[in-house]
Amino acid sequence: MKSIPCNPNASEEVRSVLNYFHEIQGTGIITGQHTQTMAQEELNYIYQVTGKWPALCGFELLGYSPNINYEDSGEECLLEVAENQDTLQKAWKWTQKSGGLLTFTWHWFSPLNGRDKSFYSEHTDFNVSKAITEGTKEYEALLSDMDHMANILREFCNKRIPILWRPFHEAEGTWFWWGSKGPEIAKQLYRIMYERYTHYHNLNNLIWVWNSPLVEGYVGDDVVDIISRDMYPPAHQHTDLRKEYEELVGVTRTPKLAAIGEIGPIPSIRSLSTSRIPWLWFMTWSQDFGRTEKFTTKEELRSAYHCDYAITLDKLPKLY
Repeated sequence: MKSIPCNPNASEEVRSVLNYFHEIQGTGIITGQHTQTMAQEELNYIYQVTGKWPALCGFELLGYSPNINYEDSGEECLLEVAENQDTLQKAWKWTQKSGGLLTFTWHWFSPLNGRDKSFYSEHTDFNVSKAITEGTKEYEALLSDMDHMANILREFCNKRIPILWRPFHEAEGTWFWWGSKGPEIAKQLYRIMYERYTHYHNLNNLIWVWNSPLVEGYVGDDVVDIISRDMYPPAHQHTDLRKEYEELVGVTRTPKLAAIGEIGPIPSIRSLSTSRIPWLWFMTWSQDFGRTEKFTTKEELRSAYHCDYAITLDKLPKLY
C-alpha cells in the first residue's frame, strides 16, 4: 500500500519512509532512543547491554533556540544548553554513517519574555494567545524563531534527509508555553508552522508528527502524517500499551500511523509480538531513562532488542 504524505510536495525520501512504515504495521516496532548531549551515553549504553543499536535516534534542538536568556538563567539551565551545543554534528553523523531514522525534539525557549528554562510556562510571560494573530509582536517573534529553525533544517532538506518532525510536543498539557492556553491554541501554532515550513520554506523532507492523545484540539488529518503520544509509566512497568493506543487512534477521522513519541520504561516487545498492537516506534527518553536500570533493567532491554519483533538498526532497510 502506498502512503500519501500530508504535504503533496513531499520528497521521494519521505514517501519511501512512509511506505516502509505502512509495510511494517503490526509486524514489528522500531526501536528508538533520545539523546541530548554530544556524549550520547544512551546509545553507547544500549550497545554495551544488547550489542545492537536502535533504528531511530532522537536529537534535541533546545540549544539552538534563538532567544535563550543567558543573563537570567540558573546553572542547571546553562549546563543543559551547553551540553546540547553542536549536537547537530551528531545528527549528521548518525544519518551519514548509519542511515538510521532521525527525529528532533525542540524544547523551544520562549520567543519573548523568557527566563531560565523558558520552554516551561512558569518561566515566561509570552502571551501565546496573541502569537496566533498576525500583526502582533508575539506573532512576529513566533515567525522569527520558526524561520531561524527552518534555516537550521534547510541543510537536511538540501541533502534529502527525511526528518520525523514532532513540533509542539505534549500539546495536551499546560507545562510548555505552547500548551499554556489550551490545546486549541497549540493546534493553531502547529498549523501556522506547517504552512510556513511547507509553503514558504519548502521543507519537503519533513514527516509531520502530531503529539497529543486528546480529541480536543486535534490539529487535523490534512497536516499530519503520524499521530503520537508521550507516556511515562511507573518504573519497570512494561506492557503493550493497548489502552493508550486505542485512545490515541480515536482522535482521527481517518486511520493514521501511530507512534510512541517518548517513553520512560520501554514497552514490552514480547507482549507486542503477540498482541500486534501496531505501534510504529517507541523512543526512550534520555539520561536515567536510557542509560541506567532505574526504569528498565538490562535484562528487559536485552530481551527487547533481541526479540524478532524489534526493528533494530541492523534490520532497517536503506530508506534514503
